[in-house]
Amino acid sequence: MDTDLALTVGILLVVLSVPSLLSAWVENRAPRLGALMVIGGGALTIYALITQPGGYAFRDVPGVMVNVLGSFFN
Repeated sequence: MDTDLALTVGILLVVLSVPSLLSAWVENRAPRLGALMVIGGGALTIYALITQPGGYAFRDVPGVMVNVLGSFFN
């Protein structure tokens, strides 16, 4: 898997898990799906950060995400 794609999918999974986690917290139930999404997204993000030669700088992340989304739609 391309590291840029892994970083993008990982960040999106972590961001999309927030509503699930909040919903489970408000309804006093176990946040199973949200927790799985955080674990999967975190694992993909860490994989991308470790395997990318030179790593990613924080300022590079928006450009990487735009490039991945642009290649997906073209």
